[in-house]
Amino acid sequence: MKTVLSIFILVSIVSCSAINVQYDYDKATVFSAYTTYNYYPDMETGLSELDTRRLMRAIDSTLRNKGFLLSEEPDFYVAILGRTLHATPRNTVGVGVGGTGRSVGGGLSVGIPVGASKMEWEIQFDFVDRYKDELFWQAVATRSFNPNSGPQKREEILRAMVEKAFVKYPPKEK
Repeated sequence: MKTVLSIFILVSIVSCSAINVQYDYDKATVFSAYTTYNYYPDMETGLSELDTRRLMRAIDSTLRNKGFLLSEEPDFYVAILGRTLHATPRNTVGVGVGGTGRSVGGGLSVGIPVGASKMEWEIQFDFVDRYKDELFWQAVATRSFNPNSGPQKREEILRAMVEKAFVKYPPKEK
């Protein structure tokens, strides 16, 4: 019984902090042509100034580890669009009432939300060719977070979101 409970708790913790990422890209793009990047000037990320700086540090570190260089004359621009969403609980408990009697029957079922509402960060990463001014790769990462988290935790969450989003960049060319 303790083992089952431990597994349930572990799965609950992991599922609450899961990062979901959706990808899209232009199949005609030759990704090996891109070696340098920079950010759009005067970019409005939708995040606080402190979270924007944390996010940009995570992007710089991740792209540097992939061999890309930050440049004043980049091959592509990184655009960031973030927003905070109020996520409703996905878990519900059904309560049902029903009865039968001779040829009469009826029923009623109600779903009651379980758990508190959560906040989610949704961050969209757009890679735009500097010369063509065309989007060629995009990832949208979503993760729940506590808005009262301290700086260390916020940085950990943002770094994890960037790492998960950039796992599939560049896509494998076929």
